[in-house]
This record gives sequence, C-alpha cells and structure tokens, in this order.
Amino acid sequence: MAELIYDKTGRLLFTKEMKEEYTILFPTMLPVHFGLIARVLEREGYKLEMLTTNHRNIVDEGLKYVHNDTCYPALLVIGQLIDAVKSGKYDPHKVALLITQTGGGCRASNYIHLLRKALVKAGLEYIPVISLNLSGLEHNPGFKLNLDIIRKAIFGLMYGDIIVQTANQVRPYEVQAGQTEQTIEAVQNHLLEEMSKGKGLSFKSMVENFDHIVAAFKAIPVAGEPKVRVGVVGEIYIKYSPLGNNNLEQFLLSEGAEPVVPGLTDFIIFKIYNREVDVDIYGGKWAKKTACAALRHYVEKCQRAMIDAMKRGGFRAPGTFQDLRRLIQGYLGEGNKMGEGWLLTAEMLELIHSGTPNIVCTQPFGCLPNHIVGKGMIRKLKDDYPNSNIVAIDYDPGATKINQENRIKLMLANARALARQSAQAKEVEREETVHA
Repeated sequence: MAELIYDKTGRLLFTKEMKEEYTILFPTMLPVHFGLIARVLEREGYKLEMLTTNHRNIVDEGLKYVHNDTCYPALLVIGQLIDAVKSGKYDPHKVALLITQTGGGCRASNYIHLLRKALVKAGLEYIPVISLNLSGLEHNPGFKLNLDIIRKAIFGLMYGDIIVQTANQVRPYEVQAGQTEQTIEAVQNHLLEEMSKGKGLSFKSMVENFDHIVAAFKAIPVAGEPKVRVGVVGEIYIKYSPLGNNNLEQFLLSEGAEPVVPGLTDFIIFKIYNREVDVDIYGGKWAKKTACAALRHYVEKCQRAMIDAMKRGGFRAPGTFQDLRRLIQGYLGEGNKMGEGWLLTAEMLELIHSGTPNIVCTQPFGCLPNHIVGKGMIRKLKDDYPNSNIVAIDYDPGATKINQENRIKLMLANARALARQSAQAKEVEREETVHA
C-alpha cells in the first residue's frame, strides 16, 4: 500500500507511487469530451474511470455530506464521488478523486475543499483528492500536466465539440438505431490513435480531422421530416451532465424533438476573454492581456475552422464567439461574467436568431448568477422576440423528474402549435402570391 504523504498545510498528496497503484475516479459532465481527455490521460500511464452512475442515492449522499445551502451541482458531484467510493466496486484504499478547480468567483472553486470536508465526515480522509486546474492552485507529485498533455486535452475538447454538434443533428433521424453512437466511438478511436502517434495536433491536421469527423456523420443514413428543435442552455454542469439534468437530451429525443446544445468552445473563449476584460475594467498587467488575447485568437481560429468544416459537410453550424458578443450588445455588459455570465443570454439569442426559438433554460438551485442571466432575462427576450418559447426548469434535490418533464412537454406542445401557425401563414402567403 502506498505511503500517505502530506504537504506542509496538511493536504494529502497524490504521489508517484499512487499513480502506479490507484484508480482515479472523476465525475462526468460532457461524456464525449471528458471521455476523450480520460483516454489521453490513460495513455500517459494514469488509471482513470469516468463515473456515469445516475440514481437517487447520489443525491442522498450529497445531502448527507454537503450543506444543503450549497449549489446543486456541488451536491451532485460530491455525492457521485462518495457514492462510488462506498459502492463496493473499488478498494477505497486504492482510489483517488479528481475534480476541476477554476479559481474564479463561482463556488465551483470551493468544490475541492467541500469534497475533502465530506470525505473526513464519511471517514474516508485517507483518499487523496486531485485538483485539475491550469492556475497553479494545487500540485501533486504523482499528477502532472505537461504541455504535451495540455495540448492533447485542448484538441480533445475541440474534437469533442464537433463530434457532439454533428451527432446531435443526425441522431434524431438515424435509420438504424444506435449508428450515431457507434460512429462516435469509431471517430474517437481514430482521433486517439492519431494523437498517440503525434498526429492531429497541428492546425492543418486538426482541419483534416474536422473534415473526417463531419464525413463520418454525414455518411449515416437518415430519414423523416424535420423535428421541432429545442435548445438547451443554463449553468454549465446542469446544461451538459445527464446526471444533473435528468437525461434531458434523451427525454427530448423520446418526445420527438431535436436537441440543440451549444458547444463548450464558446465557454472556453469566454473564460479567456474575461481575463482581458478584467484588465480593461479593473486595471492590471497589459502583458497578461496581450497573452490572453493571443490565446483567444488561436482558439477562435480553431472555432472558425470547425464552423467551416460543418458548413462544408452540409450541417448547421453555430456562430462565432464574436457573433455572440455582437448579439449581447444592449442586453448585458461584458463585466457580467460570474458563472456563465452574459454568455448564457447570448446563447439564447443565438438560438432564437438561428431558428431554434424553443429553449430549455436549466436552473440549478444555489446558482445566483445563472438565475439572473438565465431566468432573469427571459421576459426581456420574449418582449423583443414574441415567438420565442423559453421555459426555465429548476433542478434541485427536491424537484421531481415528472414535474420537470411535464413543464417541458407543455413547452413542446406550444412549440408544435407555433410551428403549425407558421406553416399555415406561409401557405396563405404562397397562395396569395400565386393568385396575384
């Protein structure tokens, strides 16, 4: 058994010896994106397992060890990790827990401390917790992110976005059930094989891989009339995580809708751009702003390449980050950046402008910024866009799935009624044109 070693502050370290013996458990948020990154880390010698558990005991464990005034995503993430440790599937003396740490104003920065406190309360204080961060907040001798790993992870996130964006447009119409999921697995294997050989990690090869991904999903046979498109926005964890949103995308598919979920790339650019905004508003080092601007421009270049590849392949493509900045003007200032900040409202505007006026805004308990820029902006958006059909759904330990789904069904019924009215209006207009 690996020796337990603590730093000067009393924090239990994840050692090099643990890297050889321990399985690292981490919660899922974006199954495709996180799955790619996990497999990148596995090729670096780490043993990882992404938790996909989804049952009531996760909430109960979270309520047991996390203060019930804490935001719902924190409760779920910590509950899922502790539930896994106590499940009997793993040797608790041979596991470590991995959690992201942003360092920003959101309470997500404190998840890692809440998790350690919960482990002590559960009598599991001998389990090391690894902080996944790019801010230098915590270091562990057995878990290091070198430039090569970071580079592969960033490319993995970009690839994850185009996979999800194209797959979501095919899955509702696939002739052979399950073919989209099979294609996702095949594409991931191809990308990982490329990266293991040092390929797919230049801008040129990334563009080639974008085209490969688009072609793979374009080759899937599809059929059927266009379905009602429903956008999904909200707090980032609840928006993406099947555990957090009660399998929202699957529910929309089962109701005959086509889910439209904005990608992660805009959020990444948003977080980089916020560093520049900090200097503009509060002052600071211009060198920092220049460095952040250079990084942002590169990610935006990658985003434009992804958008162009989707267009070439005949898929609907999202707008650029700069398009979102233009859309938000007159609604929220760029200093509104806690949580999802102005980006959340901008995503709703983009959906409305791109022909997806039906939107589910996922609202987790305890996320005040999200309620302000999400639910708080719905009235203004409806005033400006009367045909917008937006419903805010609350997610918390006491919310029942049936109530959430009934409210979404009501939104879908309204969406179909609006679609019929629009079709009738176009038919009348066509007939008037013919008779004229």
